[in-house]
Amino acid sequence: MAGRLPLLPPALLLASSSQPVTARLAAKWPATPLLLEASEFIAEDGNEKFWQFLETVRELTVYKQGDSEYSYYNLILKKAGQFVSNLQINLLKFALSIRAYSPTVQMFQQIAADEPPPESCNAFVVIHEKHTCKTNEIKKLLKKATKRPRPYLFKGDHKFPTLKEDGPVVILYAEMGTKDFVKFHKILSEKAQKEEIVYVLRHYVQKPNSRKMYLSGYGVELAIKSTEYKAVDDTQVKGMWVFFN
Repeated sequence: MAGRLPLLPPALLLASSSQPVTARLAAKWPATPLLLEASEFIAEDGNEKFWQFLETVRELTVYKQGDSEYSYYNLILKKAGQFVSNLQINLLKFALSIRAYSPTVQMFQQIAADEPPPESCNAFVVIHEKHTCKTNEIKKLLKKATKRPRPYLFKGDHKFPTLKEDGPVVILYAEMGTKDFVKFHKILSEKAQKEEIVYVLRHYVQKPNSRKMYLSGYGVELAIKSTEYKAVDDTQVKGMWVFFN
């Protein structure tokens, strides 16, 4: 017995009312601090400006606890405005809005994870394969540092500006703007100025934000297939018929 099915016009197949679709691209890492992202923006304008900015925001995170996120954001922009032009501030606002420098901050976080960090340390240093999160152990670890393998430095590393390049390398993993960072930075910057060490800073957040990191400005193709079926009165349809056995 032969049966028949109507070939419906496309307009009828798409007759259902369209629903708005919102898509967000979430990274595999948690939200990174805006202060660190801002520092990476300024670093592109020069290494010296990066360290100058760092000096002005050494304990900036203490303000984050009492102020709203918007106030803290404006404070970061105000500090950055001391080193960049008004045009660059507008570019910084845009960069922070699309989280353009979050991957760079996360890169340093991943490098720190590969060390790995000493347990329960908000900040720590690595001196030629030796780790510590106690400032009073730095002097001891420096004594025979040059007899141990010299660490590999990446192109994007933040090296304290000094002329000497052949001394022992001290890599600080810390979150800029925190008290733990300040403790190490004070000691290491003084030693670097005396040309006793090569001081390198890498971003490290001991307790990452629990919020997801949503990214913007990336090309994403969204393919959506409707699986909703509509009842259609085919007695009113005029068109081609398909016959099959």
